Amino acid sequence: MKKASVDRCLEYFPNYDLLIDELARTLYQERARVTQKPWKADPVDEREYWGNIKREVINLNGQLNGNISADQEQAKEILTSIASRYANEITGTFDPSIYEFAKKALPVGFSRLLKTSIGQNFKERLNNEFNIKDRFHFTGDLETIRELGTKATLVMVPTHFSNIDSPVIGWAIQELGLPAFIYGAGLNLFGIKILAYFMNRLGAYKIDRRKKNQIYLETLKMYSTLALHQGAHSLFFPGGTRSRSGAIEDKLKLGLLGTAMEAQYLNIANAPKGESGKKIVIVPVVLNYHFVLEAPSLIEQHLKQIGREYYFAENDEFSTSFKIARFIFKFLTRSSELAISFGSCMDLFGNRVDKDGNSFDDKGQKIDIRQYYLSHGELKNDKQRNGEYIRLLGEKIVKSYRRNNIVFSSHLLAFAAFEILKKRFKKLDIYALLRIPEEDREISYMEFAQNIEALRKEIFKMADADEIIAPEQISWEVSKIIDHGMDQLGLYHDQATLLFTPERNITTQDMKLLYFYHNRLEGFGLEQYVG
Repeated sequence: MKKASVDRCLEYFPNYDLLIDELARTLYQERARVTQKPWKADPVDEREYWGNIKREVINLNGQLNGNISADQEQAKEILTSIASRYANEITGTFDPSIYEFAKKALPVGFSRLLKTSIGQNFKERLNNEFNIKDRFHFTGDLETIRELGTKATLVMVPTHFSNIDSPVIGWAIQELGLPAFIYGAGLNLFGIKILAYFMNRLGAYKIDRRKKNQIYLETLKMYSTLALHQGAHSLFFPGGTRSRSGAIEDKLKLGLLGTAMEAQYLNIANAPKGESGKKIVIVPVVLNYHFVLEAPSLIEQHLKQIGREYYFAENDEFSTSFKIARFIFKFLTRSSELAISFGSCMDLFGNRVDKDGNSFDDKGQKIDIRQYYLSHGELKNDKQRNGEYIRLLGEKIVKSYRRNNIVFSSHLLAFAAFEILKKRFKKLDIYALLRIPEEDREISYMEFAQNIEALRKEIFKMADADEIIAPEQISWEVSKIIDHGMDQLGLYHDQATLLFTPERNITTQDMKLLYFYHNRLEGFGLEQYVG
């Protein structure tokens, strides 16, 4: 991995001057990081190491008129040292005994918390059958995913809304009976001892989003490429970070998807004669919650971003073990249901893949993905061409997200309420709309119910056209949908996202939260059906 990373970097910096420039740029950024943004998880010798690199780079610059060949070799040695340090930091390990322990402990822990949350319901407490499955629901072709888990290398790409996503999807993988996955975890999380203990043994590789230099990024990509090439199932969030707006991601970061494309090429190129090489299969996943614990801080960050205030501080919901425990406890004890929606499996070119690992084009014709890597009849790893494939794959994943988005009652209510107010104050921009006084937020129950009815009719049409998923709760009577959605939206936040007035009209205590939950159905063209 270290040699491969260095070789990849040298492709980007093929001559001495470019390499020196990159080393200097990396050195500057890393010294700034060490002094301005240190984390507990950083190596203790950070200052000493980068101080030594600084001296070596200065010495190198001082020898420009000396032996050029020797200078180039010295520059490569510095590059190798940095890439090796990054590789050692990124690489994760896997302990089967810890994995087996976690497989048993996680469901038990989740179920205990959920039983605690229903403690006031005596009947349910007596129900020994109650467990985590009563709250969490799966949709999708699960059998095909299980089968492909034994025949192909899976790359699971979920949507990302909350810090709770990682343990939830980890539990789902175990519940489906899938093999272990490697996954990227923020380096900051390794500063928390209990998390670091398990993640260091459960296949987590470290990602440090403070490091933006090319040497680090290429080393990280090389780790992912080689892991996939060796058959490690992988999980990552292609949105890159949690959705600040509450909307389904429509733009993905394609870097790690590119490593899958590279690994697939290696699989084909290194396959024994007559064999096609192990297939890499993409599994899009949509996580559906009635509410997101971090919604208030996320929507604040989103509003700052669209207001062109580019800098915002990452919140610290996960900065200590106590905060993690409290976060998970609140989520599990206050959430009524969660749905994990698995999209159709696809190859790296967006073609459907059946349970035997065969790819089919849009016309249902079986195809050999090897042809995508051919150039004039020869197998070729064309990075420019692959970049276009990845761009198209990203679009296919976004379409899958939208198609597998489940319309919860809470989403429907928030969308309807915000759109009604938006049309009522259509001359206001978003910032002015979010500041309208409480007395102007009230919506009559009749108006609200009529709009819910109109919206769900369109949602049913979309569901019939395989454009979205309408669960059973959307087919209930409108009054029941409203009651259910109101209960779910008010589960956690201090300020009610929606509530009944004494006259049983509808209002909100927090326009920003209403905007956040409304955004879940943004972009589906439903606005036109709100009157």
